Amino acid sequence: MSVTIVKAGLEQLDAVAELFNQYRMFYQQADDLVLATHFIKQRMQAQQSTILLAQSLQQAFGFTQLYPSFSSTQAKPILILNDLFVSESARGQGFARQLMDAAKQHALEVGAVSIELATAHNNHKAQALYESLGYQRDSEFLHYELNV
Repeated sequence: MSVTIVKAGLEQLDAVAELFNQYRMFYQQADDLVLATHFIKQRMQAQQSTILLAQSLQQAFGFTQLYPSFSSTQAKPILILNDLFVSESARGQGFARQLMDAAKQHALEVGAVSIELATAHNNHKAQALYESLGYQRDSEFLHYELNV
């Protein structure tokens, strides 16, 4: 199957929102397409993220969402790869790898010096993918989170 990776815009909102809703449910969030659509539309309209969409013949199979940030120590831009999702029916066909390659290409195009991401400790498939693409597990820093 021939898949194209495109930078999603408002014309792909419905497709991205549906995948984003599935992504949230994968992480045990409630099925809420209205919330997913609203969230993605806000990111697109405010140009707060870049969403890369894997599609073929107007059918969407997966996406990745990248947020811009900065490395203070390097004084340069970085990207946070916050979301990567491929629909269950399309897994195992290389779409995640294609999305990750497109994310790297986008990072190069915008002058980012790195892509950072986090994944669950038990998400071994994702970890294997990231490591096969040259991502290094951070052994220098501990990451903390505070829910407010």
